[in-house]
Amino acid sequence: MIRCIGKCTIFAASKSTLSRLPLYYSHIRKMQQQGEKYVSAAAVAQSLNLNPVLVRKDLSGVSSVEGKPRAGFEIDTLLNDLSEFLGYNKVDEAILVGVGSLGRLILTNTEFSSMGLDIAVGFDKDPDLVGLQIGSKYILPMEKMESYIKRTGVKIGIITVPADQAQSVCDQMVECGILAIWNFAFTLLNVPKGILVKNENLPSSLAVLSQQLANKLNNIK
Repeated sequence: MIRCIGKCTIFAASKSTLSRLPLYYSHIRKMQQQGEKYVSAAAVAQSLNLNPVLVRKDLSGVSSVEGKPRAGFEIDTLLNDLSEFLGYNKVDEAILVGVGSLGRLILTNTEFSSMGLDIAVGFDKDPDLVGLQIGSKYILPMEKMESYIKRTGVKIGIITVPADQAQSVCDQMVECGILAIWNFAFTLLNVPKGILVKNENLPSSLAVLSQQLANKLNNIK
């Protein structure tokens, strides 16, 4: 990804950098709420257990102004720059399909709004859920999804249904005009060219964590 920051400084961010920037944003935002005015790359690195040289490179690439010696980066400016780079300052509306346990957690997570994502409504085929208000979000029947998407122009869809239902939901979303899909179902989706998909592969993450734990335990013996 390449973005123009501040005085049109071009910064090309790798996938690994993009995965770290939201961590920086959340941590520095908490510091701002605690009344801090400046933050150094070294302090961020120590708090997040990351390489300080890597953090300094990431923050310098995003920040529109250089950090001050000993003080570091001005927090307000740095947060604005991170927000602009990550797109948090532009609110995108999304819909969510599948209001089970995971769907409810995502639907009611208030942190998404600070990251530029407004999950406007949930959809589900369960008649016991339809019509309910979970948090501040209403649950609508699946047959209303097409008209909602076409009426509002929403472009982001979140899938939190079981794996065997995910492809069907994905196809419906694409047919209705959804262009970007955040998939939490335990399956890969087939989409037409031009449709963006981000898969959150929880089984894969668990497998990696389990393997890392096994290696750690073996090294302790």
